[in-house]
Amino acid sequence: MTPTVPQSIAKGALCRCPRCGKGKLFSGFLTLRAKCESCGLNYDFADAGDGPAVFVILIGGGIVVAAALFTEIVFQPPYWLHAALWFPLILLVTLAPLRSMKGVLIALQYHNKAAEGRLERRDQP
Repeated sequence: MTPTVPQSIAKGALCRCPRCGKGKLFSGFLTLRAKCESCGLNYDFADAGDGPAVFVILIGGGIVVAAALFTEIVFQPPYWLHAALWFPLILLVTLAPLRSMKGVLIALQYHNKAAEGRLERRDQP
C-alpha cells in the first residue's frame, strides 16, 4: 500500500524511514544513514540540498522579524535588550525544525519518486 502525502510528511517529520516508518533516517544531527536499519532501503536517492535551510530561514525569519517589530513598536526597548531577546529565539526557530524539515523533504522525494532531471534526445523534424 502506497502511503498518502500526509503519511509521508509525518514519517519525515519524525525522522523515520520513508518506506517503513520504523528505521531511523539520521545517524547524527543532519547526517543521513546509508540505509534503513529496519527495511534496508538505500538512502542514495535522498538529496535535500539547501531546501530545508531555505524553508527554515524564511519561516523562522518571518517569525523573529514580526516579533521584533511588534516589540519595538509597542515597548521600544534598548538595543541590548533586542539582542538579548532575539539571538536565542533565532537559534531556536532555525535549529529546532531543521532536522525534521530535512526529513520531510527526503520523505517527499521518496513519495514522489523524485530523481535527477534527464535530457532526452528528440529526433530532428
